[in-house]
Amino acid sequence: MSVIEEVKQQAQIEQAKQQRAYQVLQNEKSMPVKMWTNGVIVDDNSKQQLLQTAQMPFIYKWMAVMPDVHFCLGATIGSVIPTKGAIIPAAVGVDIGCGMMATRTSLTASDLPDNLHGLRTELERLIPHGMTKTRGRRDQGSWETPPEMVDQAWADLVTDFELICAKHPRLKNTNNRKHLGTLGTGNHFVEICLDEYDQVWIMLHSGSRGVGNAIGTHFIELARQDMQKHFINLPNKDLAYLVEGTEHFDDYWFAVGWAQRFAMKNREIMMQSAIKALATIIPKPFNAKLEAVNCHHNYVEKEEHYGEEVMVTRKGAVRAKLGEYGIIPGSMGAKSFIVRGLGNQESFCSCSHGAGRVMSRAEAKRRFTVEDQIAQTEGVECRKDADVIDEIPSAYKPIEDVMKAQQDLVEVMYTLRQVVCVKG
Repeated sequence: MSVIEEVKQQAQIEQAKQQRAYQVLQNEKSMPVKMWTNGVIVDDNSKQQLLQTAQMPFIYKWMAVMPDVHFCLGATIGSVIPTKGAIIPAAVGVDIGCGMMATRTSLTASDLPDNLHGLRTELERLIPHGMTKTRGRRDQGSWETPPEMVDQAWADLVTDFELICAKHPRLKNTNNRKHLGTLGTGNHFVEICLDEYDQVWIMLHSGSRGVGNAIGTHFIELARQDMQKHFINLPNKDLAYLVEGTEHFDDYWFAVGWAQRFAMKNREIMMQSAIKALATIIPKPFNAKLEAVNCHHNYVEKEEHYGEEVMVTRKGAVRAKLGEYGIIPGSMGAKSFIVRGLGNQESFCSCSHGAGRVMSRAEAKRRFTVEDQIAQTEGVECRKDADVIDEIPSAYKPIEDVMKAQQDLVEVMYTLRQVVCVKG
């Protein structure tokens, strides 16, 4: 990055600070909660949950909250939780290392076929997705026989996984190797997108799959047992924590780091499969590595802030250091953004991970119909059936409002619109 660009970015930050880009939430028991939520809805349940987390005695300075904030089991989505001396496994959650990957190709809109159904079908064929609960038969969301690229990636992970299982045997019989390079369910997706220059991008969203879920669940329970053992009362059982220097903390730190590596590899393998699908449908040679971003948004990492090393848990938030690229997706029918961080220290160098829900999945299914889903995803080759109504665009905050609320956190480099979307 040039000196001129750095000066420009710092000027943007200072201007935004003068306009007070965030609000402060706090009570007599809590540390401050700085909320980048101007112009977006924040429900009362989320505010209460944030204040409970901010009461924990090991919060460092303050918490930061992103504009896609909404209530969730474990910890509030869109929260950035810096801690010293302890970590909250439920704040990291069970989709450890969940995040995004995007790659710009040399293809343009004119290279895509007029009918995109074949491309969607090929993506669905090459990338296991969804989930079926069948006794004695393969789950459709896993590999029956993992391909060579999966086995190569697993070879880099298996030794550390065996070390984890040696101390925590219940984690061995999980979906691990056969889930590597697979999509999952819910809001996980693979998309073909076009930017404002009509360049073709591949974008996808997934995490550490079944094994990450098992690791998260296991250590959340161990943290709760530790609280009971030491007679520690909490404002919420999901705030059970592990103290740095203890055996459970050390085991968790090793396991969560492993799950985050698994998640990163998972996205890389799916991207290879998506590139293969694109090459199958489009015979024209193309470069699929012009620009690539691979970032977590559910994770914990040690970082330096204000001259001290702290553990930063980002629950539905992306790191946005000065010049660092990230991805902020919209819903199935909305824009998505490739962004560059402005390095805002007050947010602990963070930004939102998406638009953020305004209603639960159950509420979305009650309120909307298949006809609504068809109308709101017009122009996108995707599933338009009752099983994906919970992902309807109206279930999410307007992405434009979310982006406006964090202008001092990131700058937009590319604006994407999806033309193909594969949901789990």
